[in-house]
Amino acid sequence: MSNVSEGGVMASSWYALHVKSRQEKVVSAILSGKGYEQLLPVYRSKRQWIDRVREVELPLFPGYVFCRFSLETRIPVLTTPGVVGIVRCGPMLAEVDPTEIAALQALIKSQLPAQPWPYLEVGEQVMVEEGALKGVIGILLETKNSKRVVLKVTMLHRAVLVEIDGERLTRYPPQREIRVFCPATELPQAAVPNP
Repeated sequence: MSNVSEGGVMASSWYALHVKSRQEKVVSAILSGKGYEQLLPVYRSKRQWIDRVREVELPLFPGYVFCRFSLETRIPVLTTPGVVGIVRCGPMLAEVDPTEIAALQALIKSQLPAQPWPYLEVGEQVMVEEGALKGVIGILLETKNSKRVVLKVTMLHRAVLVEIDGERLTRYPPQREIRVFCPATELPQAAVPNP
């Protein structure tokens, strides 16, 4: 995707900024104060304290704030307190698809309840978290209206297909590293902040 408009002037694009832990709201406010269009999608979650239950706002993407800017104006963004860097795809800064930003903006405007969700790909190894198959590991398949898991018996070269609710699956083994999809290579790569 090119960042140059017809007149040779740099056009602005959406980028994901990697920010320090629990600094998302501060970074978002500072960027807004600097005149940048930014997006920090949040959700409401109930938290238990010793003496009470309280509802708090938490980021849907912890450690990230979305910001729209041109590459020629990135220095004030990078020098914002709390910003670690811009998410890259290899050596290139990774632009966020504007239709995905529009979907997040529509979600925020709708005020519908939302929560973070694991990003599972077809073909990934998953573990069932609840129910009769709790702890069972398989390969995720997907159809239009349901998720299915293939359970393998490697020694026999046989498999069994079982339908599972998506909410009961998690990636196995769990991944702690944030990944970014690089369309040029079609391979997920580690999200590396720039210096």
